[in-house]
Amino acid sequence: MGFRLGMAQCGFPEDGDVIAMVGSLASQAAGEGCSLVAFPEDLMSPRPLSAAGLRDIAEPIGGPFTQAAAKIARERSVWLVITMYEGNPAGGAPFNTALAIDDGGEVRVAYRKCHLYDAHGVRESERTTPGDALAAPVVAPFATIGLGICYDLRFPEQARAAALAGCDLMLYPSAWYAGPQKAEHWETLLAARAIENELFVAGICKAGSRYVGRSLVADPLGRVLARAGDGDSEQLLTCEIDLDEVGRARDAMPVFEHRRHHLYS
Repeated sequence: MGFRLGMAQCGFPEDGDVIAMVGSLASQAAGEGCSLVAFPEDLMSPRPLSAAGLRDIAEPIGGPFTQAAAKIARERSVWLVITMYEGNPAGGAPFNTALAIDDGGEVRVAYRKCHLYDAHGVRESERTTPGDALAAPVVAPFATIGLGICYDLRFPEQARAAALAGCDLMLYPSAWYAGPQKAEHWETLLAARAIENELFVAGICKAGSRYVGRSLVADPLGRVLARAGDGDSEQLLTCEIDLDEVGRARDAMPVFEHRRHHLYS
């Protein structure tokens, strides 16, 4: 069973109209036969904002941003994975949230980023509130999808939990900062999550000079099937996904049968 995945390596549009950008890229992806179009982390923000700045742009799920994205999904007949800053009902800093929206415009899952990036002079925990639950598997007609966001990629337990829950495609919307060895870490970790869990992994990076870019798809053997350009490169990357590869990889290397799960409890 196969389908085409679209990955929008995009930045913040000059005119500030994020929804128009999402609509244009979704239309392009649908025209190229994509069933699913995934967008990067930090989609709503023109630049790293303070906690107060993020509160100003944060919305509830079901607010105008979600409604507009849901309309795009319905009209283009594609599934969307988008990110937003979700207002915190408790009044604290907002959540960094990824939504999976089906082709009927229904939000199928909302995942709040659990692992916050406090490293190399960045203090994400001062601007956002961590989520406290992993994403439930999203069963689409073409794949079972798991979600993580950016820094979550460095925590292998999250992808393993998704694989054990039946996911065959793991998506990481990201705004992966550039820096020494950061691009190499990005590519290596995406491939590692694919190899160790024998599933497809896609990382969708925000475009811009401060980011690594290089959005890519790794297959269950860790082979890179498609890769975008470096951080300044804005492009829609598409890739054909053959989910039968998951079964073939697991038959050849049955790590889930050999896994001694009682040792890890």
